[in-house]
Amino acid sequence: MYKILVINPGSTSTKLAVYEDENEVFNDTIRHSSKELNKYNNIIEQLDFRVDCILNTLQDNNFLLSEFDAVVGRGGLIKPVESGTYIVNDIMINDLKNGVQGEHASNLGGIIARLIADKYGIPAFIVDPVVVDELEDVARITGIPEIKRKSRFHALNQKAVARRLSKDIGKEYEKANLIIAHLGGGISVGAHKKGRIVDVNDAINGDGPFSPERAGNLPALDVADLCFSGKYSYEEIKKMINGKGGMTALLGTNDVREVLKRINNGDKYAKLVFEAMAYKVAKEIGSMAVVLKGHVDAIGITGGIAYSEEFVTLIKERVNFIAPIYVYPGEEEMLALAQGALRVLNGEEKAKEYV
Repeated sequence: MYKILVINPGSTSTKLAVYEDENEVFNDTIRHSSKELNKYNNIIEQLDFRVDCILNTLQDNNFLLSEFDAVVGRGGLIKPVESGTYIVNDIMINDLKNGVQGEHASNLGGIIARLIADKYGIPAFIVDPVVVDELEDVARITGIPEIKRKSRFHALNQKAVARRLSKDIGKEYEKANLIIAHLGGGISVGAHKKGRIVDVNDAINGDGPFSPERAGNLPALDVADLCFSGKYSYEEIKKMINGKGGMTALLGTNDVREVLKRINNGDKYAKLVFEAMAYKVAKEIGSMAVVLKGHVDAIGITGGIAYSEEFVTLIKERVNFIAPIYVYPGEEEMLALAQGALRVLNGEEKAKEYV
């Protein structure tokens, strides 16, 4: 039996879990207040603070770091990579610290894992980071030579759900054609073709359906007009696209439960926006069915919004002709990280080297 420490840093929290093989024996979410985080100029400056929080929490719960066989962290914004479990090496540490594709709290995952693991001579891993890129070349091309489509999405949960869905339909993931829709603060819909995600919307950069916090696809010239209107700074436009767009901009909230309350109280505009978001997701699922040439074994719906039966029903009504639909509410990122490390420790997979 292997004992694995899992670390998942978020913008205002650090999630911890301890697994014995696939069995979770401990989990905790360490909340970080704005007062605590505002002391730091950037994410990387938070490193020592976050490590101290983790070590104190483990000590308070009587865990000895010497007992662990591996430490696995959430993968950050490194260079594009194929899916899999990666050893955290010096090149990766350098890219995480320098933010080669941007600054995000998840960049701390691999750094913290390596910092802890090195003290005890055990491996540090990351698994399926958000920059997993298995796009087919045809999916990268746009009508502007300077712009190529990128693959940045909820790779960890998408891969985990795809493997689970494959088992549920009695097929090997590497032999199945699946569509996975992750519905959270951001929404990503991926075409999984025999173990590879050959197309997916860029959920960070303003591609695909609008979501509770992101604007999704927009008419390009209208965006250009906003950019040159003189009313908004570059940072404000970025926030419109990712952070304060979508349902937040349209309804003033990113909480689907709040929107459902408004709908139940007779708010017709809230109902229209809610239905429009589901419509956009269904439309994206349809486009991924085209990517797979109609050969779709199953559709998986996951993420926090999948808890809403009303939202899922709206999607099902439009796409149930494509393939059987399976719903996996929430996300199991901590388990998915542990499973990625476990596959390597068990010899089922070989850890990949980041270059």
